[in-house]
Amino acid sequence: EMLHHLIATADGDQCTNDRMATTHHFANTLFNCMRGGVFVDNGAVPVADLALFMDHRNHALHRTHAAWLSSLGEHIDRRQLLRNAAAQNDPDLERLCHEYLPLTFSRRHGDPSRPWNMFAIKVEDGDGNQILDYQGNWRDIFQNWEALCHSFPTYLESIVAKFVNASTVDGFNPYRVTRDGIDWEIPDPDNPWSNIGYWGDHQIIYLLRLLEGLNAFDAAALPNMLNREVFSYADVPYRIRPYDAILRNSKNTIEFDRERDRGISDRTAIVGSDGRLVGDQEGDILHVTLAEKLLVPALAKLGNLVVDGGIWLNTQRPEWNDANNALVGYGLSMVTLAYLRRYFAFCENLFASSEDREFVVSTEVATWMEQTLSALTTYSDRLEQPSVNDRRRKRILDWLGSAFSDYRSAVYEHGFSGKATVSATAAVELCRIALDYADHSIRANRRESGLYHSYNLVHVDEEGREMAVDHLPVMLEGQVAALSSGVLSSEEVLAIVDALYTSPLYRPDQNSFILYPARELPGFLEKNAISESDVDANPLLLALLDAGDTTVVERDSLGTCRFAPSVASTAGLAGALDQLSAQPQWTELVAAHRAAVDDTFEKVFQHRRFTGRSGSMYKYEGLGSIYWHMVAKLLLAVQEAFWRSRADGESGETQNALADAYYRIRAGLSSDKTPIQYGAFPTDPYSHSPAHMGAQQPGMTGQVKEEVLTRWGELGIRIEDGKIGFDPVLLRRRELLAEGRDWDYYAVTGQKKTLEVPSGSLAFTYCQVPIIYHLGESGSVKVLRANGGTSVYSSLRLDRETSAAVFERKGEIEVIEVTLPKGQAITRP
Repeated sequence: EMLHHLIATADGDQCTNDRMATTHHFANTLFNCMRGGVFVDNGAVPVADLALFMDHRNHALHRTHAAWLSSLGEHIDRRQLLRNAAAQNDPDLERLCHEYLPLTFSRRHGDPSRPWNMFAIKVEDGDGNQILDYQGNWRDIFQNWEALCHSFPTYLESIVAKFVNASTVDGFNPYRVTRDGIDWEIPDPDNPWSNIGYWGDHQIIYLLRLLEGLNAFDAAALPNMLNREVFSYADVPYRIRPYDAILRNSKNTIEFDRERDRGISDRTAIVGSDGRLVGDQEGDILHVTLAEKLLVPALAKLGNLVVDGGIWLNTQRPEWNDANNALVGYGLSMVTLAYLRRYFAFCENLFASSEDREFVVSTEVATWMEQTLSALTTYSDRLEQPSVNDRRRKRILDWLGSAFSDYRSAVYEHGFSGKATVSATAAVELCRIALDYADHSIRANRRESGLYHSYNLVHVDEEGREMAVDHLPVMLEGQVAALSSGVLSSEEVLAIVDALYTSPLYRPDQNSFILYPARELPGFLEKNAISESDVDANPLLLALLDAGDTTVVERDSLGTCRFAPSVASTAGLAGALDQLSAQPQWTELVAAHRAAVDDTFEKVFQHRRFTGRSGSMYKYEGLGSIYWHMVAKLLLAVQEAFWRSRADGESGETQNALADAYYRIRAGLSSDKTPIQYGAFPTDPYSHSPAHMGAQQPGMTGQVKEEVLTRWGELGIRIEDGKIGFDPVLLRRRELLAEGRDWDYYAVTGQKKTLEVPSGSLAFTYCQVPIIYHLGESGSVKVLRANGGTSVYSSLRLDRETSAAVFERKGEIEVIEVTLPKGQAITRP
């Protein structure tokens, strides 16, 4: 009962004729809350806990405002808290009040078999008092908060603030985020799991989806925040090396500044966990605008743009799918570039619609933006051609990468020197021209099959003058990213879906899609065979074989030439060649033919094309394995394409085709399957399904976030300009109750109530307000208020005031009854 109550606060309750769909939604909501927590007390802030939070974050700030905190009472409405905090004219007070998130039921994220993911769900202390806490990996917790905020939309502003306040001056994010602040990894030679680096894609797509959500619920929020200097930077002691060093070795690109790490620890011991934030020239916490916080991660990605190839993965961590970790250094991500395209489209509209005609940013950021815009503008005429050549591609990256490198060097060494302004016109122009580059690159990465490249490989020639792009096999991620980018027409979306079902990504036994094509891996002896033509073309190899020197190569008993067993990597080959070079009889031959040996070694083993676990395992995110989170991302991307088509007023034929494509994909997900088909309980979300066994790892998946969002889409909840609309054109008729039913639910007041849902209807809660759908002759909405009043709307959209009453969860709305016109809603079979 307690669990039911908890999940009901996040709108896990639904009453339809499809028990599988409603139970699956409950399970998704449960696991989404377990991964990200759930808010307590609706929109009310418990002041005593706020004071504890503030003291832990910043001891001096807590002392300064102790009397003010005491004046707030036991609880205060969150919006009132923010207004009161702004009136104190203290940016750090306002920052922390924004960041405060009264969450419970959260745990640390990820595979529990890994040592850093030990977790416990703590909801009470030893005395029975409620614990408010959360902690999680950055790349998991923010995506789960995105879904949670559909039930608690007033917290979106705070979650955006939490996100941007914890990102770094160089445009990335730390590894973990907790109630108490941020956390990063520290090198430990004795720990095989130890690693440092920045993930590639999370700063863009996770932030973007939060921004899009906030803009839909409250269109005034972001414009009002753009020029407010109440945001911060995380002081992560990583230092990305200069651009020329990255070109020399793109796999080893970040230095850990141990002295700075110790200084941060000392500062944190005195200040509180705010000591992990970047300071200004006077030693106080540096404050910047939201405009700057939105520009920096975008500029960082542009600083690694390889035109027609993707975003260079050179910060020692992969993308969303860490099974592709071997791509780090050599890889280019079209996935991130596709999401970046959508990010720039959003920011263009945001900057263009702002009443502010200039934005305050740090001086170094203004310079960086100017240099980036100059580079993109200078070479923009090359986008008129179908492709950019290797030399031009390298020149563009040289300019962009050097601008980013110069910016990093300045702020690493000296911090920010002051403030400047950039015009809204320049910010819009940056977004527009970046869109042109992204669109050109996405088009250039369309495969002959109609699908799109996900990841590519980059190769810089020895002279450093050209940068070539090589393509990897098709992957599901690239299709989802292309569909999500916003650049494709509805016809192109439908073509991708059709192509997927005839592609090597389709797994007929599950009627769904694997991450990469299944294939048999060659054994080592099959792989380690040098062709005779390559041997004959290399005098060094011939001489070594004639001399019987097995330092680098040898022949086996069957006469096959192979690299020596001791040469297990490029570093091992380099060491063997150095050893030979030190011997006078080999010095000249090694010098003359070393590069050719390196090329042959790569030709034989294709190390650059090795992606990691994804190319060597058959479970988890491995070969032949369905990763259900990515299938759910695909589902959401196609549903978004449907809503775009509907908003654009496209033909009913096109909309129906997109709806059919959506349910074609959904038919492969668990809730539309039997236990025998799925290999597990179909009500529950699971991580992955290997080719040789049923679904594995229940609940351990970000899939739950995507399916919470798609469920709201199926139910027709559409939020635009702060207004709730009802448009359940995707909802299936089979969900209407065949017989009337009494439905138990928890109201926003916490009371358990019973509602009679008649036959031919269905019910669910949204922001814990019960909503009943009926079919009738025409569309209308009746709102029953707690004070006994009733409001009737002739359209299927609430006004902004009534919608706000739902969002704010104050118990003012008792029930919403929606009458839908027959033949226009709930028409799916």
